Amino acid sequence: MTNPGSPHVAVIGGGICGLAAAHRLAHRGTRVTLLESSDQLGGLGTFFAHGDRWLERFYHCIMPSDASLLALLGELGLRDAVQWRETTMGMVVDGRHHPFNSPLDLLRFSPLRLHDRVRFGVVSLLLRRLGQGRDLDTLRTEDWLRGLYGDVVWERLFAPMFGSKFGPSFGDVPALYLWQRLGRERNVATRGYPDGGYKTIIDALRTSIERAGGVVRTSTPVARLSSTGDRSVLTLAGGEVIDADHVVSTVPLPLLRSIADDALADRLPRVELPYQGVVTGVFFLRQPVTEHYWTPVLHSGTEFDGVVAMSALAGGRDLVYVMHYTDRDSPLYRDDDTAIAARWTAQLRGLYPELGADGIEEVRVFKAPFVEPVYPLGYLAARPPVTVDGTGLLLATTAHVYPDVTSWNSSVGLANEVVSLLADQPAVTPAR
Repeated sequence: MTNPGSPHVAVIGGGICGLAAAHRLAHRGTRVTLLESSDQLGGLGTFFAHGDRWLERFYHCIMPSDASLLALLGELGLRDAVQWRETTMGMVVDGRHHPFNSPLDLLRFSPLRLHDRVRFGVVSLLLRRLGQGRDLDTLRTEDWLRGLYGDVVWERLFAPMFGSKFGPSFGDVPALYLWQRLGRERNVATRGYPDGGYKTIIDALRTSIERAGGVVRTSTPVARLSSTGDRSVLTLAGGEVIDADHVVSTVPLPLLRSIADDALADRLPRVELPYQGVVTGVFFLRQPVTEHYWTPVLHSGTEFDGVVAMSALAGGRDLVYVMHYTDRDSPLYRDDDTAIAARWTAQLRGLYPELGADGIEEVRVFKAPFVEPVYPLGYLAARPPVTVDGTGLLLATTAHVYPDVTSWNSSVGLANEVVSLLADQPAVTPAR
């Protein structure tokens, strides 16, 4: 339980990183208050009701290599609730569907010429080894992959895939990002999904925090933050003021900068990462359309860039997600949800004619403005520290997880790191 004499830590943001940090702090006896601006916890793991189920607004899965997340689930008694499935990958190119898992699939992959298919297979087998000992942080992804795979593979496959994820600067993303991702994923992979959905994890974390004496508040945006070496003051949107010894901010740096007072803003990291947002369509189908969990869609006239069939993991109803990563100021992001749903419905039917006129039962569209940081070359050296000098503020954002892939697992690992730093800092009596 919370020790009344312990430091008071305010956590800004109720996504997985904030929840994990508050959970860990509360169970160390620290007084902790978590503040979430929206009416739901979970960040990108927020959910919506559909019939008697709760479903994620944005698709998620757990990988067997997600050690930090799986350890947290063990603490919550949820590790055995993860249902594991073998999943596969497909590929849609020029409107044609291809399995993309085995050597035989690759040999039959007609969008590439035979010698490009062979080169693709050999390089892919060696790619992790080819990256060892290289300074991939300062090497452009395009330069690395174009040099290894050749111009055709880059332009036909990788350029549209990276472009859909990172926008116009996709070729400049450090090759280290891809190399790290290869350590977490593969085309044919075991993936997990918690029984009852990600809401069960979010609910369990809130219960754990509150039972340990922590406070969790939703619909509580922070309007202003000031933080010096001996005092942090959070002014809420309604005018309430909260004093804290330390603050852990998990919100993206652009949002943090917008609420920081002038003195604190001057101390925040100068790194300004651009972020890709995402527009996601959730389709409830009356029949399955693909056996593959993940299917990139390339050169096929769709606004969305991929299809994720969650029914392969979650079971139950046939459910697919389609998505397009985009800047939050783009015309697509600002477009009306109903208009997006209508266009994407027609495009999904174009890819899967077997859906027919009545194969889609319902469509929901969701958007998130800060999803994927677009890291510049040499970001390891430019990556901001977790602590902000001269303040009681610690940062735990997606700007800090690099070179790990942005995921629930990397966010939990970052939360663990920040809490370990706080454990060594003494309580400070706020000025009166």
